[in-house]
Amino acid sequence: MIIDFHTHAFEDELAKKAIPILAELSGLIPYSDGTVKDILRVAKVGGADKIVISPVATKPSQQRKINDWASSINNGDIIAFGSIHPDANDALEELERIVALGLKGIKLHPEYQDFFVDEPRLKLIYEKIGKLGLIVIFHAGVDLGYEAPYHCTPEKMKNALPMLSGAHVIAAHLGGFRMWDEVEEHLCGKELYLDTAFTFGHIKSIQVERIIDSHGAEKILLGSDLPWHDTGKHMDFINQLNISDYEKNRIFGGNAQKLLGIS
Repeated sequence: MIIDFHTHAFEDELAKKAIPILAELSGLIPYSDGTVKDILRVAKVGGADKIVISPVATKPSQQRKINDWASSINNGDIIAFGSIHPDANDALEELERIVALGLKGIKLHPEYQDFFVDEPRLKLIYEKIGKLGLIVIFHAGVDLGYEAPYHCTPEKMKNALPMLSGAHVIAAHLGGFRMWDEVEEHLCGKELYLDTAFTFGHIKSIQVERIIDSHGAEKILLGSDLPWHDTGKHMDFINQLNISDYEKNRIFGGNAQKLLGIS
């Protein structure tokens, strides 16, 4: 089973507005119109059997609506995560509601949500995530729509890990987009997963191979960042790496199946 662990989608009407705005902000050309149906279509054309869709609450007021929507699309080939906003007064209660809705994880975006990943004020939220045993995906490294200082560098992610005990942590973009030397220094070998989202075309194969060797293929997840990149291109990129078929199979889906508890 092949699982693209890093995709984004929007409610149909919102997608019509959001995708052009985000495309202009980032300077990227989308591979999909951003609707759930089309994201799944593109991922399946690329070779995926299932996808994880991770919305982001960019305002505290959005989290409940976003999680209700995530719950409504969470079935079959779509595994939907929820989101909380660190500034929401009811963030801890919403984490409990996310679990009650049957969602297995959340997405946090330190740039969009304006927090540094290792801020002590997040300790209670992180402890709650860990207590609930949730998966948490962090955007990590550079974001093309923002300028430095970036809120989730590999070093800051390392600093945050002790507060996230019990949680299943994923640092997206192979631990930090355009910060892969720092990933090798600070994150390789630590207790967290790295996904491959938006790495194809931005990192040399030899460094990916080195990170996989140092971190362990059992802690790497296939991700594309659809609609901003393509599942198939990332699979092709991983297939040409000088790693074993066993390692490729773990990355393509074996690790995700274990993490999500699906067969």
